[in-house]
Amino acid sequence: MPHGRQTAPHHHPQRSRPAHQPRHQPLHPLQTRHRTRTPGVTRRAAHGTPAQDHGVEYPVKPALAQAVPVIPDGPGWWYEPKADGHRTILRRTEDTVILYARSGRVVTAHWMDLAVAGMGLPPGTTLDGEAVIWKDGRIDFGAAQSRAASSITRARALAAQHPASYLVWDILEHPVRGQVPSLPYTQRRQLLLDLLHDIPPPIQAVPATDDRAVAVAWYEGLQQQGIEGIVAKKGTAPYPLGRRAWLKVRHADTEDALVVGYLGPRRRPQRLALAVGDEGAPIRLSARLDPVLAGRIAEALTAAEVLGERRAEGETYTRVESDLTVEVLAGSGRHGTLSVTRMR
Repeated sequence: MPHGRQTAPHHHPQRSRPAHQPRHQPLHPLQTRHRTRTPGVTRRAAHGTPAQDHGVEYPVKPALAQAVPVIPDGPGWWYEPKADGHRTILRRTEDTVILYARSGRVVTAHWMDLAVAGMGLPPGTTLDGEAVIWKDGRIDFGAAQSRAASSITRARALAAQHPASYLVWDILEHPVRGQVPSLPYTQRRQLLLDLLHDIPPPIQAVPATDDRAVAVAWYEGLQQQGIEGIVAKKGTAPYPLGRRAWLKVRHADTEDALVVGYLGPRRRPQRLALAVGDEGAPIRLSARLDPVLAGRIAEALTAAEVLGERRAEGETYTRVESDLTVEVLAGSGRHGTLSVTRMR
């Protein structure tokens, strides 16, 4: 295994762990050496004067990633494993913790175990990451989906059975530096590592490396543990609020789509109204759903708030407020309807 510069949660020498290994769930059995400090970033730089950045508004419009066929190569790239979970923004205020879904909806009640853990963070912290659930030694997306789509009462019961973890890859607000999206990725990364130095699981930083060979090894070796691909980011780039500036390589030739409505009866939807791509893009309608998949989607939409009827592509659909995400075949919507393959 090649050894590039990698960053992971800080450690004490007498109890070091692999750079790409979470503190409570192993992502990979191979041991690699690593640096816990980001090259070129001094502690003074990481904790100096407050960042002059006022771009963060709540709910946050998180950064997005553009799908590409291969892991990018060249100078300046940093790579992170992409876990199969639910995108979550965690905000620690003076009094409480608020969790936001990618859509901006408050989902604190569904992830109360993470909210409780988040109280251990200093006030004035906002993190970007993924809520995941480990089952049988791997990240189980279905378990995360069930939690997110369930009623609050059931979500609490599921949390007792399978507690969640929060895998963090970025920081938007720092308790000392203030809002930091304008800082380069490498500086934000160092701030994140220092902040989480003494924070125990279930909150932990994802691993990162600037060695493409290591990223390829993660991509090829971690799929069975619930790692669905690699996200690549430029080390000098700011946090791209609401923009699709990161790159992602996934094992499945699919892309994500947010469910914003359905056609047909709620208990057995026939087609879906989907938001694909960047915010503001036209709503697209899916092809007819497989009956088994339709049943699962209907169950997931049970708690969704109905907002009334809307029109898209000349047809009427029922609009809902939902965080349900599905996968569609990449490119299937360019010359026809979108083909839904599974729930995300």
